[in-house]
Amino acid sequence: MCVGLLALVFLPGLVIIWAAALGYGLAAGFGKLGWVMFAFITLLMLVGLVIGEVLAARRSHQAGVPWWVVFVTLLAAIAGNFALPVAGGILAALAALFLIEWMRCRDWRKALHSMRGLLIGWGWGFVIRFIMGLVMIGLWLIWAWV
Repeated sequence: MCVGLLALVFLPGLVIIWAAALGYGLAAGFGKLGWVMFAFITLLMLVGLVIGEVLAARRSHQAGVPWWVVFVTLLAAIAGNFALPVAGGILAALAALFLIEWMRCRDWRKALHSMRGLLIGWGWGFVIRFIMGLVMIGLWLIWAWV
């Protein structure tokens, strides 16, 4: 679980924490409390996965990026994750956003401003996912020690 917490920047760390909880439940048995805690852990994982992307998209849009560009940037991030698993998503999204905004506005400063919005959104998403990861680990600790 701690590896998942530390991997939140480049990997889907919440999924790693969730998988560790699932493995624990399968090995030690779920029990009544275990099912309740695992349900909360699953909910936090799903919300955390979505909230990081929503914050990045919203912050980009607030920086003046049209929604269609945000969508293309998200697709580039997904493709980048497959091409270069560790940092490919971030690099592909930033490159796609810069290129599209530069072609659309013909202003590299505007394109950099749009990239800044995306990075700020990702930063806040990281903070929220980190806190959610800590809560998930806390729920597992309650489950494991009670």
